[in-house]
Parts: sequence; structure tokens; C-alpha cells
Amino acid sequence: MINMARPVMEKEEIDAVIRVMETGILAHGPEVVAFEEEFARYCGSKYGAAVSSGTSAIHLALAALGVGPGDEVITTSFSFIASATPILFLGAKPVFTDIDPRTFNMDPESLKGKITERTKAIIPVHLYGQSANMKRILKIASDIPVLEDCAQAHGATHDDEKVGSMGKAGMFSFYPTKNMTTGEGGMVISEDEEFIESIRMLRNHGQSARYDHHKVGYNLRMTSISAAIGRVQLTKLEKRNLARIKNARLLDEGLEDVEGILTPYVEPGNGHVYHQYTIKVDQDRDGLSGFLAEKGIGNKVFYPTTIPSSPAMKKVSTGTYPRAEEATKQALSLPVHPSLSEDEIAKVVDTVKLARKGV
Repeated sequence: MINMARPVMEKEEIDAVIRVMETGILAHGPEVVAFEEEFARYCGSKYGAAVSSGTSAIHLALAALGVGPGDEVITTSFSFIASATPILFLGAKPVFTDIDPRTFNMDPESLKGKITERTKAIIPVHLYGQSANMKRILKIASDIPVLEDCAQAHGATHDDEKVGSMGKAGMFSFYPTKNMTTGEGGMVISEDEEFIESIRMLRNHGQSARYDHHKVGYNLRMTSISAAIGRVQLTKLEKRNLARIKNARLLDEGLEDVEGILTPYVEPGNGHVYHQYTIKVDQDRDGLSGFLAEKGIGNKVFYPTTIPSSPAMKKVSTGTYPRAEEATKQALSLPVHPSLSEDEIAKVVDTVKLARKGV
């Protein structure tokens, strides 16, 4: 079986966990602080706040902005639902844009028509490992805070700037299948020290110091064990991203002439890090998916529904999103992770070709 993802934990990660366990400082301590500093620096930002998940990162970033009932937050209609649910956590209304059909990311033209006097923030998602068109989004947003959802794009770039460093803040996930992991966890980065300090209080019961509660906060901290894993994983991120890029090139070369298959489009100026290698299938996407699975080739549909069409959004979502709806019927992700061999990639290509012969 060729798996869609293969999280890699090596001796360095194991040794780091043992080292932290031997200190006895397990919940939150110097290891977390070091990881925050190192990750923010890597992304080209000044400050970081490590949290319990990517969802927590979005939630706390919105909370630190003061988002609440009566506010609107704009995001994409095509992503994992966690790009939108934190908006609801705070009693605000999610407003959705359609997508650029080439990149699957937020369409800046669609964004223009969604901004109102109630818009408190904009959350573009850098889907599959490719940056949204941040230059245009930031220009359209003007003085509205832009919070970058970077959950799938660690190390991706837009005009040589790393994602997460261009807007008000960047929010990352370290789920096991991401380009780097902490086991589970998240991070908010920003140039705004006061904003990050607010997140640090909110993640820790609203405390500025022990038993000094300035806000009604949460328990959304990252553990020292997770941070230790993350520090090691960060040192390997560039090498593993390069392996993903190499694998994507091999898939591109193998699939470029297959009828009915469109390989990933990379927007000029973007550095794609291929969290997912997502093709567009012009007909019978589900048939191809099933055939690949039967032949031992892992594959996934990200995503089979738009966020607004989810039952959880029924009371708040309005409008239609034709390009996002089309993507739910055409998008198919193939294995691209850094542990793949060239022989495995060749097998993926050959199996796709075999399947398309019968179409």
C-alpha cells in the first residue's frame, strides 16, 4: 500500500522527548518559548504563541482582535471546516468567497464583493501548500486585518515572503500529517507584540502571571513535549519540503499528457510546498479514486463538500459558490510525502494512466 501520508519520527525527535521528560517540565516551559522564537524567526516574523492546535490558533487570533457577535469574518468556501468554525465560536458570522479554479485558493475578485462595514477580519487559506494571492488580498483588505490560515503551507512563499508573515498574523497547524508536526499543536505568529501577548494570556486562562487573570481565557496551551518534537521537526522542514517538491515534479512529468487530468497549477511568484498534490479530474473522479484504492494507491478527496454546504453552517451560510462546488467534484489528492521512493511515484503515475485508459 502506498499511503497518502507517513509521519516520520526519528531518533532526534525521540531523544528530544526523553530529554524534556527527564526535566519534569512537561506542560509549558522553556521548550515552548524556544520553539516559539525559532518558528517565528523561520517564518520571518518577530513573535510566536504556541497553542494546542491549528483550530485554537485561528480561534485565539480572532479573539485577540476582539471579534464577537455582530461582526463578520470573510474566509474561503473551499477548505477544511476549521477555517470557519472558530468564527462561530465567538458568535460572529462567517462570510464566504468563491475560489480561483486554478489554485483552489480565495478568489480576490470574489472577496471584493463580500466586504461590509461589519467585516472585522479576512482569513485567506493557503490551501494544499500554495499561498493565496496575498498581494491582491492585502490591497483589497486595506486596513481590515488579514489573518493567514497557513495550516497546510509551512515554508511556502509568495513573492519570496514566507506565508504567515504578510498579514496581521499567521496561524499554523502541527497535526501529524502536516509538512512538520508536534504530534498535535498550533502556532500564531505576528509582528505585533501586544497582539501575541494577548493570545498568550487567552491560551492560559487569561493570566499575565500566576493567578493574575486579566481576561476570560481558555486552556489551549502547547505542551513542552510537543514543542520539543516541533523544534526538531523544524530543522528538517526545508529538506522535507524539497523532497515534496521533487516528488511533485515527477508526478507532473508523468501525468502532464494524461487525458482528462490537470496537474497542479503554481501561480507565478509562489513557492508551493505540496502538503497535498491535488489534480483535477474532468470526469468520474470518484471512479478513479476507487480504482486507485483497489490497486493499493492511497488517495483522498479534499474536500467533498464546500464549507457553506455543511449542515453545521446551515443557519449562517448564504449564496452560491460555483467554482468551489466544481472543485468538490473534480479535486483528487495523490501521495506526495517525502518518504516516497521514485518507484512508488512511478507506480502512482502508471496506475492513474491505466485507470484513464478505460474512460
